[in-house]
Amino acid sequence: MTSLFSSASAGPFGRRQRRERGARIPVTVLTGFLGAGKTTLLNRFLATPEGRGTAVVINEFGAAGVDDVLVRASADETVLIGNGCLCCASRTDLQETLRKLVIDRDRGDVPDFRRVVIETSGLADPSPILQTFATDRALGDTFHVEVVMTVADAATGAETLVWSSEARKQTILADRLVVSKTDIAGAAAGEALAARLRALNPRAEIDVAANGALDPARLIEPAGTQRNAFVAEAAHSDGIGSFVLAFEHAIAWSVFARAMDVLIALRGSDLLRVKGFLAVAGCQGPVLVQFVQHLSPPPVELNSWPDGERQSRVVFITRGIAEARVRALFMAVAALA
Repeated sequence: MTSLFSSASAGPFGRRQRRERGARIPVTVLTGFLGAGKTTLLNRFLATPEGRGTAVVINEFGAAGVDDVLVRASADETVLIGNGCLCCASRTDLQETLRKLVIDRDRGDVPDFRRVVIETSGLADPSPILQTFATDRALGDTFHVEVVMTVADAATGAETLVWSSEARKQTILADRLVVSKTDIAGAAAGEALAARLRALNPRAEIDVAANGALDPARLIEPAGTQRNAFVAEAAHSDGIGSFVLAFEHAIAWSVFARAMDVLIALRGSDLLRVKGFLAVAGCQGPVLVQFVQHLSPPPVELNSWPDGERQSRVVFITRGIAEARVRALFMAVAALA
């Protein structure tokens, strides 16, 4: 990870992103427990102008129980539906499905698409999907995970979070949370669920969708990294915690890379998700870094800072790793360097 390419044309990370990040196909991972209202929300999104040109991948075995507007009777097919959305009911590996979409698009077998929404099974752990993009460099060159959105049901979501580790993990790994069915359960239930979600994941933005109505931009606009949301570590009963490391000054890449190498070597399986932007000495734009356990796609230097703030901030979602120890590790590596 610390070995950099010296080619000036390639940039210090071997490949400089010459176009805006949106030049790669943005991906929204839409998750949430069974019955949370993912498909209703997705249907409404697809009916909007923003939803046009969207490829939808249903990442579960079989299409039973999935709205027929989204998935036709035949599986393992890509079809064009009314609003221009491409829908793929995938019974195969996610990598194969995404590759096939690109190949079919390049051949002209399916219309061009601008983005992908992956709707997971209600029982799914989002981690393997994130790992797919972290391990497959070809996919990483074509796709970029822009948003991980989790939908939670105001009627039953709070109770589900008590007994379902899957629901808790879906919540913790999200960039953006959506409270659904407040039209059924009432505003008070929605507020109570939002408080519970915020306790599990204080960094995520929370929206409310009554009857699936949500600003369509929320499904596709990049999710920000909220430094101010973290006063202290956020932890819960599963031993999973989240925190943000912010560096006031530009950091040497060798310091960050070596600290992450040590962390991965010692506790890689407990690094559930690491994602953020770095101000790296010698780089003009921010460097996007992402890790899922032991895996990491190559870092990419972007053309500009997403929010205009030129300060490093990296979100860590970990299991049983204290923020203080991670900070101490980075300080030790910096001191030795």
